[in-house]
Order: sequence, then C-alpha cells, then structure tokens
Amino acid sequence: MSIFDQMLARYEVGKKSELTNATYEVMQEITLAGLYRGGFFNKAAFYGGTCLRIFHGLKRFSEDMDFSLMAPDANFNLEDYFPSIINEFNAVGRDVVISKKEKKSFGHVESAFLRDNTVVYDLKFRTEKSIKIKIEVDIDPPMKFDTEQKLLLLPYSFMTRCFVLSDLYAGKMHALVFRKWKQRVKGRDWYDFEWYVRNNVKLNFTHLQERIRQFEGIEISKEELVRLSKERLATTDIEMVKKDVVRFIKSPQELDIWSNDYFLQLADMIVFE
Repeated sequence: MSIFDQMLARYEVGKKSELTNATYEVMQEITLAGLYRGGFFNKAAFYGGTCLRIFHGLKRFSEDMDFSLMAPDANFNLEDYFPSIINEFNAVGRDVVISKKEKKSFGHVESAFLRDNTVVYDLKFRTEKSIKIKIEVDIDPPMKFDTEQKLLLLPYSFMTRCFVLSDLYAGKMHALVFRKWKQRVKGRDWYDFEWYVRNNVKLNFTHLQERIRQFEGIEISKEELVRLSKERLATTDIEMVKKDVVRFIKSPQELDIWSNDYFLQLADMIVFE
C-alpha cells in the first residue's frame, strides 16, 4: 500500500462524496509537506478554512488552500516551490500538474474577493482532473497577525506555519461580512463562524481592521462590525447557506438549528481580544 493510500485509509468513507473530500484533504497535506520541504514557510503562513480543518478539528471538509506572505513581496513566485510539491506527490506514488488560474475564469464569489496582487493556481492529478485544489497566495497581505508552528505526522513529520486562531477568526469575519456574492452564497463562512463562537475563540480586531482597511478602503468600529454582521446574517437565505455547506459535512442534522435568528444570537456572542 502506498503512503497516499495509507493516508486515505484514515478516513471512514461511505459515499462517493466522502471519498472525494478525503482525497482533497490528503492532497492538501501532501502539498503542505512539499511546501515545507521547499522552505515556503520561512516566508509564508497558512490560513483559512482548510487550516482550521486540518489543524483545529473543524468538522467540515475544505477544498482550497489559502496562504499569506509574512511581509509584502512583489517579486515572490510560488512557482519556485512547484518542484518540491510535485516531488512530494511522486514520493507517495501520485503524479500531479499545477497550472496558473486566470482571473477571467473565476466565479463571482472568487473574483469579487481577489485583488490583482493575489496569485492563484490549480493543483490536480494528471489522470483524475476532476479532483482539483486551488492554491491562493496573498503577496501583499494585511499585517498585524501572529503565527504558530503546527505539526503534521504524514506523509512525514513536518511543521506548518499557521495563523493563530484569533487571526484566522479575523479573516473569516472579513469574508462573512464583506464577501461579495450574487446567487452563490458561501455557506462555509457561516459554518466556520459558528465554530469560532462555539469554541469561544477571541477575535483579533486589530488584524481584522487591517484587512478591512486594505481590501475595502474603510474604517469601522467593533460596534459597526457587529451591526454589519447582523445585517448580513438577518437577510441571507438560510436554505442557500445550508445548500452550499452540506456536501462538506458528514452529519447534515448539524444544520437543523440553523436560522437567521440563530445566527443573530451567535453574533451577540462574538468575543474580542
């Protein structure tokens, strides 16, 4: 049995969608291992829902991988790390290709939330191109965040530099309140927000302000953040929210309690650092 198959065997797989989600996660972990071996985490850190899933036990699967440089660098080139990623997949018996994703091919949700100084790539198996993860790196990141080293044991023991929880939370709140979408609601934002509140994670408002200032060009207070959060949580079609997230979780009954009022009450439970 290959190392890839050993990693996949850790998951209880019943439905095809569960196999797909598990395969995504194994690919993500191998990608992190390749980036580590290439020295990527000397310059960058992992954040977003996939980071929360892999290192903090979030109960939903995630497709994409989001990274931020530790400091702005207009000359940074993710492609310098492709050989390390490809070699890592080869070492576990899989062959992959990595290609740059052109801005014009982004959907509404992605394109409205990406800037010109964000680079995005797709990584997929050479023979199974339906299994694909998106890798995004912010090369001019909002600052005032902290990181920590988190351990993974497979495909070998290595460390990943990650945003600390309070700054992961800040990134999620920015997405929840300001992500621009039309008919495709990003219900995964709601799911992650619920996780942060339930786990009593404190929100780093300083980093959130930096994100809002750089992405949106405005200044807001904590009170305005809560108000804007409630506006979005009160007016969104919860059935659309559920529809987006249900394919990434094992127990759909988790969502039975979801309603606009439920999320409005969660908003009152936000704790700031």
